[in-house]
Amino acid sequence: MRAEIEKAVQLLKDGDGASVEQALALLQGTVFSFSMRVCGHREDAEDTMQEVLLKSVPQLPKFDNPKALVVWLYKVAKTRCLMSRRKSKFAPVHELSLDELMPDRNELEQLSSNGKINPEAFAIRGEQASLLRAAIQKLPAQYRIVLVLRDMEGLTDDEVSEVTGVRPGTVRVRLHRARLFVRKELMRAARPPERKQAALPAHSAENIRPARCKEMFAELSDYLDEQLDDSLCQELERHMDGCGPCQAFVASLEATIEYCRRSGGDCPPQRNASRLRKELMQKYQHMSAALGTKL
Repeated sequence: MRAEIEKAVQLLKDGDGASVEQALALLQGTVFSFSMRVCGHREDAEDTMQEVLLKSVPQLPKFDNPKALVVWLYKVAKTRCLMSRRKSKFAPVHELSLDELMPDRNELEQLSSNGKINPEAFAIRGEQASLLRAAIQKLPAQYRIVLVLRDMEGLTDDEVSEVTGVRPGTVRVRLHRARLFVRKELMRAARPPERKQAALPAHSAENIRPARCKEMFAELSDYLDEQLDDSLCQELERHMDGCGPCQAFVASLEATIEYCRRSGGDCPPQRNASRLRKELMQKYQHMSAALGTKL
């Protein structure tokens, strides 16, 4: 959604009433879409949108740099979303560990037998956007916000770091684990029901992931985002050349990321949307007059 914010900044610079109203509509849609993805509830998202935009009006004339407005808006919306009345009852309270998100040998073999996964087909198999929304809502908040900002709103790692207040390295860790979590949820939803088979003991050799595969899994987001060191990248690709299950797993993760990036925004806000925009226009006009700006 950062493109909408960049366009809004340009419209605000134009200064005429129609441009300002269009800019406010873009900001309204952007904040609402982000809030819906993070909060998961329309009423909370609309409350967040209203509070954030009313708070933003006095600040808008100060922003001539789209990046600064991007970071400021998402930071305020993120804080408000975390104070949401309705917390997700599905989201686990513990930190996501890399180990629990990795496939065991059984899943790797199943992935391999199914062949490579086409990202387009994977998105179609997912069918409803509700599957993706449900998977995202199961993420702990600190992972959910990073995934939404990075893969759905289009922010950079550094911008996500500024919004969340955590180091870029932590952003990368959380992003990777969030992607793996969503991949696992979508794959579970997309797979047809299977006959129940006796589970192998956790310590069984057949149920242990190959050590090299496990090492490779920790680097996949950096690899897919083209942020992996060249030597590590070459080593990973050599491993995949001889490992069908890993090729299939990488394809399923890549498809998940693409699905998130292509997911459309939620339906527009409904409650008092036009009334809020009129109120914002009035406040913006007063602010512009106070600053000596002709509108």
